[in-house]
Amino acid sequence: MSQSTLQISVERRAPVCFVDLKKQYEEIRGELDAAIQGVMSRADFILGSEVRAFEEEFAHFCGAAQCIGVGCGLDALTLAVKGLGIGPGDEVILPGNTFVATALAVSHSGATPVLVDHDPDDYTIDPDCFASAITERTRAVVAVQLYGQTADMDRIDAIAAEHCIPVIEDAAQAHGALYKGRPCGALGRAAAFSFYPGKNLGAAGDGGAIVTDDTDLAAWARETRNYGSSVKYHHDTRGYNTRLDGIQAAVLRVKLKYLDRWNDLRREIAASYDERLEGLPVLLPVTGAHRRHVYHVYAIRCHDRDSLMSFLQKCGVSANIHYPVPIHHQPAFRHHCIVPHRLANTESYADQLLSLPIHPHMAEEDVAYVAQCLHEFPGRLSLER
Repeated sequence: MSQSTLQISVERRAPVCFVDLKKQYEEIRGELDAAIQGVMSRADFILGSEVRAFEEEFAHFCGAAQCIGVGCGLDALTLAVKGLGIGPGDEVILPGNTFVATALAVSHSGATPVLVDHDPDDYTIDPDCFASAITERTRAVVAVQLYGQTADMDRIDAIAAEHCIPVIEDAAQAHGALYKGRPCGALGRAAAFSFYPGKNLGAAGDGGAIVTDDTDLAAWARETRNYGSSVKYHHDTRGYNTRLDGIQAAVLRVKLKYLDRWNDLRREIAASYDERLEGLPVLLPVTGAHRRHVYHVYAIRCHDRDSLMSFLQKCGVSANIHYPVPIHHQPAFRHHCIVPHRLANTESYADQLLSLPIHPHMAEEDVAYVAQCLHEFPGRLSLER
């Protein structure tokens, strides 16, 4: 098929959305509307019964003892870091290829982010790079469970244990992911989740949670999220106002029942992409050993990424980039982080990674169309692993 023929066919079809929250809503409209109406009728808005119920259910889902609902994923990670006593003068190691919120959480605690490179195949933090960056000031490592799969947790845990530093999971993209059968949320001292609407488990606005077995951390976070108060008008710490509200908790309780099935559908779509893109000169996602991927993102690597993205957009395909500007190149962090070694993979892959549409309500014909567009791309994709 020529490019001109492709353009004609594109004009006759609906665009392919990167995420389709409207279709998600339509599937469970009745349950969501009833849940929201229940909160409204009970005026159960702040730290009420829906929040308590969701915290219990999500803790169970993650195989953890405690869940503390907060206002957003950034607040969840910030409180997890601060709740472990990390502050000014301390260093926290994290991968350079992550959303800026991971570094912001460390900075907001007063500590310094130390950025290290990622594994060349699965894009999660490289354990060897983590080990080489540890100093006498290192107080924690953040394992970002990127794109929907965990890092190599056995190696990270072993290195961290050797140096007596806690592991914090940034699990904002990995709701339901497993490592050796154990769920995200139960793989470190604490885990931080985001419930931004586009996540695998997304609210109808912002929301987040800390998940942990550490009872002291959980008690501190519960108090700190609510102005530093466990008894009204009595404030033991200088806290924050960052509370998961009742409507968001009600929405999340409904969606949590569907999460495993939706993640199964994401894996089916990823498998279809794998089959349809086989033979193209692009690098497809790699699932690491002992991991169950939940494909929050389906990222390919290729040459001439920006031209390919423009071509897909002209074809009506909404692709995305995670993340085009590494943290250490961001003005906010250029002089406020430590980079002990060159981030060779982080820097080169930032120009090569492209995220294709993937969501549980994506039709097979849409997957086929996206693959067709990649096959018809007139530019050069070839890239060696």
